Amino acid sequence: MTDGRAQTAEPQPTAEVTGERMLLQARGVTKMFEGLVANREIDFDVPLHKIVSIIGPNGAGKTTFFNQLTGIYPPSAGTITFADVDIVGLAPHQVAELGVARTYQNIRLFQNMTVVANVLVGRHVRMRGQWYQAILGSAGTRSEERTALERARELLELCGLRRSVEHQLAKNLPYGDQRRLEVARALASEPKLVLLDEPTAGMNPGETRQMTDFIGRLRRDLQLTILLIEHDMKVVMGVSERITVLDYGEKIAEGTPAEIRANPRVIEAYLGKQAHTA
Repeated sequence: MTDGRAQTAEPQPTAEVTGERMLLQARGVTKMFEGLVANREIDFDVPLHKIVSIIGPNGAGKTTFFNQLTGIYPPSAGTITFADVDIVGLAPHQVAELGVARTYQNIRLFQNMTVVANVLVGRHVRMRGQWYQAILGSAGTRSEERTALERARELLELCGLRRSVEHQLAKNLPYGDQRRLEVARALASEPKLVLLDEPTAGMNPGETRQMTDFIGRLRRDLQLTILLIEHDMKVVMGVSERITVLDYGEKIAEGTPAEIRANPRVIEAYLGKQAHTA
């Protein structure tokens, strides 16, 4: 593999060239905050049914990029398409309705709501009943609510959470289970693409191994496409099929785990120039 500078200067392969169908494509994505450049002209693809990771040192612009993909921040420049739909300018709930779900680096559960209620919140974008129908208790609304509850329980089981915890408050779950609950809530919206922001942060080695296996099962069993930010390189190298590296808001490398592991510019970004020249 050529070094990161040469690679980023070359055009990225298109879906027609690689034979892969791209679920998400970003071109020239730039984000500026009052003159500070957080991301600069990022080109990025997520192939359908693949696990893709974004890595980089702290402050590299990874979460800012996630926030642009999910509608939290509008790009200052560039285009983002999801399933061939231009999503720039859409609100987060509109992006979610198209089939994009996410978790967060810092857990954002509704801590004083029950476990199952948290999952039902994620289901909201797929429910069609109106508020006045819920008040009136129409038969259609009751049926939809029963279906939503059944699906929430299925997702809790899928994510490794016992039926006995569904009525506990989310804040009372162990840390690792709170992470799993966040994933269950994201899955409740029936996404095509799930963005996981540091899913193993704060976990012990055993929990990390379980989460790594779980991410692989999600893709395999639910036919999902998964994009994750992760600092644990064992997780990244063990689960990813494609890795993109950011540094100071710019893409410096992209490739398979083996290619990224051997890339001199990636080594320099993580370990310093001394490691690159040693």
